[in-house]
Amino acid sequence: MTLTPKSLGMTAAAGSAALLLGAFVFQALGYAPCAMCIWQRYPHAIAIGMGALLLFALPILPILIIGALSVLSTSALGVFHTGVERGWWEGPTSCTGSGLDVSQMSVSELLPSASSNTSNLVLCSEVVWEFLTLSMASWNAILSGVLACLWLVAIARHQKVRWHGVADVS
Repeated sequence: MTLTPKSLGMTAAAGSAALLLGAFVFQALGYAPCAMCIWQRYPHAIAIGMGALLLFALPILPILIIGALSVLSTSALGVFHTGVERGWWEGPTSCTGSGLDVSQMSVSELLPSASSNTSNLVLCSEVVWEFLTLSMASWNAILSGVLACLWLVAIARHQKVRWHGVADVS
């Protein structure tokens, strides 16, 4: 059985749905996400939307390209976040605590909206969970890279069908 570009894209979108669901499960288990963790969720939502659009009879090449770009972006964010967690490079000062001397600031000055509850504050530079020495950001980077490969194979198959003049591109 040959996987069509549509089925490959929908499979990749389902993978994004699984990763996003996993993030929400970890959050429900008490692993509060940092700001960069939240940033990595948005591209998965876009990929899921692209997978849903593949169900309709639309030109699929732009959908496949957007799906691929979305998971490539979350993979890149995961690599960047991993580097911040490992101290390879500086992260955003808004979630790493670097840059400003915050030791003299009060909680209400640091986080006015969260001054009543600081127990869920998670810095982007701290690893809160890891498996096989890889953090959630690292796993997102790797698994999103795999999903990007699926999207790219779907694009390649779509283009191959177009180049060979075959009418069915679904």
